[in-house]
Amino acid sequence: MITTDILIIGAGPTGLFAVFEAGLLKLKCHIIDALPQPGGQLTELYPKKPIFDIPGYPSVLAGDLVDNLMEQIKQFQPGFTLNEKAETIEKLEDGTFIVTTHKGTKHHAKAVAIAGGLGSFEPRKPLIEGIEAYEENGVEYFVKNPEQFRDKRIVIAGGGDSALDWSIFLANVASEVTLVHRRNEFRGALDSVEKVTELKHQGKINLVTPAEITNVFGDGKVEALELDIDGEKSILETDYFIPLFGLTPKLGAIANWGLEIEKNAIKVNNALDYQTNIEGIYAIGDINTYPGKLKLILCGFHEATLMCQSVYNRLNPGKKYVLKYTTVSGVDGFDGTRKEAEKQVVKAIE
Repeated sequence: MITTDILIIGAGPTGLFAVFEAGLLKLKCHIIDALPQPGGQLTELYPKKPIFDIPGYPSVLAGDLVDNLMEQIKQFQPGFTLNEKAETIEKLEDGTFIVTTHKGTKHHAKAVAIAGGLGSFEPRKPLIEGIEAYEENGVEYFVKNPEQFRDKRIVIAGGGDSALDWSIFLANVASEVTLVHRRNEFRGALDSVEKVTELKHQGKINLVTPAEITNVFGDGKVEALELDIDGEKSILETDYFIPLFGLTPKLGAIANWGLEIEKNAIKVNNALDYQTNIEGIYAIGDINTYPGKLKLILCGFHEATLMCQSVYNRLNPGKKYVLKYTTVSGVDGFDGTRKEAEKQVVKAIE
């Protein structure tokens, strides 16, 4: 049986950063993830997608962010159970937990942090008859490698951040980018909408709204799409069709753990520590919900930090923890003792 202080379910960016924050508090972590490698959606769905809202990084590729997080937590030597799904949980009389995966691997933890992002997920597919025949033959629901579309004609459908961001990025990769959305208004960030509009004026993006893709044509591979613009049908030749309508999240077995669920997300107490209705079980990142919730990686990092502080206090009742900045206290095992770290700070100031 694997034993740990905090068992983290989900190896996405929030779960990985939680290992770092726990490590600063001398808490040991082990991570379970259904995917065969750490990184969650960032690794599995869009490793080459640039991310713009990580502090200190004007732009960072999703895959590079995961690599940096893995390097950051390496010093704390977390354990990993990969390619396995957390299936059942049992709370023992002493307040600890036994979590068993679908392969029978048992984990004994003093606290559990669910950081499963959107849970298990699958893309929302357009309601086009026969589209399955073209999947991976011109129809792509994720952009894993942008070079796949180098000098190709592509049509992106959708009105959210993913559709906007990939249209902007691929405008400098593909020979032709067409963005189709059923409304004139977009759901994505205003800055992204403005960039798409600017690229349209520069002739780098064909923006077609309001419109829908209603059919796919091709001999074994996508060759053309049927476009419906206000009831008028037209044919648009293309090499790739990329519908980006978001993901359908599924909590899976976690939904049966007795947690309070609201709209397929786990309710938490955000006024304190992101704990669920079961003491000792926390939910951080995109998988949780509370008033004012924002599904941002940045917010997940914040939630992970407060969760770790709560676990420390729960496991060390009566023991006062004095928060210190890492610039002063250092990180044991990484840059030496506190005294050495203080010397580094003084030297930098001088």
